[in-house]
Amino acid sequence: MRVNVGDVLRFTGRRVGAAEHHAEVVEVLGDGGEPPYRVRYEDGRVTEVFPGADCVAGDSAHPGSPHAPTPAAPEQP
Repeated sequence: MRVNVGDVLRFTGRRVGAAEHHAEVVEVLGDGGEPPYRVRYEDGRVTEVFPGADCVAGDSAHPGSPHAPTPAAPEQP
């Protein structure tokens, strides 16, 4: 996984019915966007994480990021 500052990590619940939670990357501590990351959770907690299989990079605050949504192509007549 490679992310940039401002990217959002989505952590899925580890139990059936557990809520997904999100954390914004505030600092990349590894080389070239690799883990570990310093993140800020929705409740304001800041911690370092080394994401596991229950984590995916989500929407990004940076339009040029590889995790940012791809703009829709213009419709052809």
